[in-house]
Amino acid sequence: MTYAIRSTLRAAALCGATVLVAVGCNKKDDNHLNFTSAINTYYTAHPSCLWSEPMKFPVQADTSDTSKTSGFDALVDQGLLVRTTAEKKKILLGSKQVNNYDLSDKGRSVWTADTQQPGFGNFCYGHRKVDSIDSSTPTTSNVGATTQVNYHYSFSDATGWASAAETQNAYPQIRADLAGPQMGQVTLTNTREGWAVSSARGDHNPVANADGKIVE
Repeated sequence: MTYAIRSTLRAAALCGATVLVAVGCNKKDDNHLNFTSAINTYYTAHPSCLWSEPMKFPVQADTSDTSKTSGFDALVDQGLLVRTTAEKKKILLGSKQVNNYDLSDKGRSVWTADTQQPGFGNFCYGHRKVDSIDSSTPTTSNVGATTQVNYHYSFSDATGWASAAETQNAYPQIRADLAGPQMGQVTLTNTREGWAVSSARGDHNPVANADGKIVE
């Protein structure tokens, strides 16, 4: 085989490899790599948070109602809230003891503000990260195509205060999330820029800041 032929064959092989790499990197292809990327990108901007609805502090709770105080007290233990007590007059006779809870300096530093409601926000504790794609409904690589994806996820960046026993006792959802791989389900839609999450089942992450950053 002559040198010219060998060079031609080598160039053709390199070209073929380049084409394969390019095809493998096409964000519109319906494959697990692209599905994983789409889900991880979505949850980077949508951290999981304590409350299903944004909160506004300060708040007040009757000391006799442990269903309301226990969660706040757990956050006091972690230094995210400060607690003071007061006596509140009843409309008719007597008074009752109440706890006042407000953000501490540490709490303000990790508070995720709700951009839609000034003064409201949430304590967010981590981001889902896909461990595996378990199944997906049949689809195509065409723009506008959709697929429902079942996957397993875990949290690799959970904050320290969320790992504390007091916090997990008060907020069982955190314990469940951080216990190990969990199952998730999303619907993905193929856009001009590639696959993107169009709906996610079981989200408990109603608040995210601009970059989805979680601060310890």
